[in-house]
Amino acid sequence: MNLNPPPPPSPLASISNPLSHSLTLHRVSFPSSISTPTRPFRLHATASTPANPAADFTLTTVTAADDDDGDTPVSNEDQKLLTLLRQRKTEEAWILYTQYSHLPNPTCLSRLLSQLSYQNTRTSLTRAQSIITRLRDERQLRHLDANSLGLLAVAAAKAGQTRYATSIVKSMLRSGFLPHVKAWSAVVSRLAASGDDGPAEALKLFYSVTRRVRRFAEPELVADSRPDTAAFNAALNACANLGDSDRFLKLFDEMPESGAEPDVLTYNVMIKLCARVGRKDLLVFVLERILDQGITVCMTTLNSLVAAYVGFGDLETAEKMVQAMREGRRDLCKILREANLRNSNSSGRDGNVFEKLLPNSVTASECEPPLLPKAYTANSRIYTTLMKGYMNAGRVIDTVRMLEALRHQDDSSSQPDHVTYTTVVSAFVKAGSMDRARRVLAEMTRVGVPANRITYNILLKGYCQQLQIDQAKELVREMTEDAGIEPDVVSYNILIDGCIQVDDSAGALAFFNEMRAKGIAPTKISYTTLMKAFALSGQPKLANKVFDEMLNDPRVKADLVAWNMLVEGYCRLGLVEESKKIIQRMKEHGFHPDVATYGSLANGIALARKPGEALLLWNEVKDRCTAKKEGEKSDDADPPTLKPDEGLLDTLADICVRAAFFKKALEIVACMEENGIPPNKTKFTKIYVEMHSRMFTSKHASQARQDRRSERKRAAEAFKFWLGLPNSYYGSEWRLGSLDGDN
Repeated sequence: MNLNPPPPPSPLASISNPLSHSLTLHRVSFPSSISTPTRPFRLHATASTPANPAADFTLTTVTAADDDDGDTPVSNEDQKLLTLLRQRKTEEAWILYTQYSHLPNPTCLSRLLSQLSYQNTRTSLTRAQSIITRLRDERQLRHLDANSLGLLAVAAAKAGQTRYATSIVKSMLRSGFLPHVKAWSAVVSRLAASGDDGPAEALKLFYSVTRRVRRFAEPELVADSRPDTAAFNAALNACANLGDSDRFLKLFDEMPESGAEPDVLTYNVMIKLCARVGRKDLLVFVLERILDQGITVCMTTLNSLVAAYVGFGDLETAEKMVQAMREGRRDLCKILREANLRNSNSSGRDGNVFEKLLPNSVTASECEPPLLPKAYTANSRIYTTLMKGYMNAGRVIDTVRMLEALRHQDDSSSQPDHVTYTTVVSAFVKAGSMDRARRVLAEMTRVGVPANRITYNILLKGYCQQLQIDQAKELVREMTEDAGIEPDVVSYNILIDGCIQVDDSAGALAFFNEMRAKGIAPTKISYTTLMKAFALSGQPKLANKVFDEMLNDPRVKADLVAWNMLVEGYCRLGLVEESKKIIQRMKEHGFHPDVATYGSLANGIALARKPGEALLLWNEVKDRCTAKKEGEKSDDADPPTLKPDEGLLDTLADICVRAAFFKKALEIVACMEENGIPPNKTKFTKIYVEMHSRMFTSKHASQARQDRRSERKRAAEAFKFWLGLPNSYYGSEWRLGSLDGDN
């Protein structure tokens, strides 16, 4: 099978890029066992054109008959553009490109895209994406070489546009290109560190590339695309963020097959995994494993250990570590082992996995703890991590004392930096002392440690939490005019949420529009926060419009929180039918209602006074609460088992008691007791006495009517029995006189 060679690679050697000189992406022929087209193919674009340049695009294959490039000579205009690019005059080259009515040749296009991507600025990335958009619109994406696409993927990943970067790499894979490992691993790394389903998507992309690499019998053909240690570390980080120790072990065992050796970063990620799965007892053995393997310990390793103990709330051990480093001691392993003996409460979770990852943990009792190769002095980063532990524990005084101690350190690496000061600011904000937080900000200016955007965002959040919106707006003005720092999407999200807390939905919308007018792309939090503003102010239709815009934005992905916020908006007005339609749409989009969804719907039903809907909802909740029996087949489409909370069950029980559905009310309170939720008998007793105490007391009811209500009466008596009210099940000492209907 003969494949057309890819377009000539762009001459990136002249660009002083640490990535470009080694980043060569290959177009490869798949083995004969893989189904491939028998005709030559090239890159081509789909006919659909998204409205946003960051939208996902798909490269498809077309035959050579669809397009005939030919060897066209370089025109004078293209030669001028190429000369500017070779002289690295990217700005002038871009201006010249925008003046062209025709497309430059492939070499110019690829090189221009590469140099714009390498600049790593918002403007240059937007320009690079506009080239992609133009080529896609004109169905000329085949003009770009794989090297330029790989650099664009890296630039988009660094800019936080992970979905765009992922779409580029996936499109290259679908089109027969294998990206260089430095390109695709950069995207995997960004995905692994992002929230929501980012880590899961990172693993999918990792496996998509590695599966294709393994299909080749001759490894040298795909040597530049094979996963290296950095690529494995990115995937392992995704596993650690997911807390998936089994998959972590599987990837760890695959590293030698690809010629990748674990390094210190690999074990730093392992420290994170131990923290995520609650294995504090294994932290010391990760450090000992690093020493046993002859790997050099770095300050990041020690900071990761301190951060792990801080995360567990074990400030005593964290303090012992820092104190030992201040004293120049090398027996950190001994100190941490002694801490394990003092706090011997290992959960034993994933024991078999960690026995394979850390075999030294099994034989630890047979050998002495190793010494560090040298003494390590704690730096400002480690001190700041400990200060964060004090802050989280509410120990503001200790946080301030440590800042004062760092100021008097002779070692320059231990001097407080902007992160240290920001931690103190955060401690004061958390304690509600905004005046002292502002004084720390002024102190930063005085000592020449400039505050960054994170510092200002923390102060903004403090003002908004205290409902001081005017002060927050004034801080934004100081931030922009005095410090020269423009607010980002996080800043605007804080301001929007602050407006919600003071019931100012118009102000929230104004900040949202201002953010977009400045070219700042809204995030998922931006959309859901604005939806919250309209939902809480009784404007569900406006919340629905924001949600629809969110669905159409290719840069964000609507999640269950957004769907629930939309349901909440309609349920707050008792619009049950509209809420049920939204829940049905949610299911069609692959989302299963959770406790928050059902809780909002239950509140809407109570407000609308539709007890019949409560019975239908309870039946669905009851089915979801029932776990599948062992051995019973489970369909992937089946909703997960539901763990009801007190709010949902109490609301349903309240509706049923008021509607005299006592049998269902007993089912619900039984479910509450099974889940360890104490029912509010006092409230239900009051409802029964006020609404149903004279039920079934008529002396003139016909026999037929008495027969019809006998089942309801038995349920009422059982409910009174559960409440402890006089009923037909008690002995005579509990009541005076005979109960109507007794023989």
